[in-house]
Amino acid sequence: MVKKAADTFGNDNLVVVLGSPDADSSELYAETLINGDPSWMGPLAGVSLNLPVYHIMEPEVKSQINPEVYKEHLELMEIALDVEAISKGLDRVRKKQS
Repeated sequence: MVKKAADTFGNDNLVVVLGSPDADSSELYAETLINGDPSWMGPLAGVSLNLPVYHIMEPEVKSQINPEVYKEHLELMEIALDVEAISKGLDRVRKKQS
């Protein structure tokens, strides 16, 4: 479905926001959405979408959410998740893209 959205709207008009609970899964999703499926088994095998990928807990996304909404729906998860490790994993994938 992400490929269909990219084909329909163009890569420059999409941003992917992840909510995965750990660095490994976030990194794998980002790798797949940016560079293609690294396992070469799924529908994005060999398909580089080059989409911008962020985690909902990253400052770039968090700063755009109404603070009351963030507090009600996401603040507890921020405490439970290793946000720093998730951000570092996504940064590694983004650097490979450059």
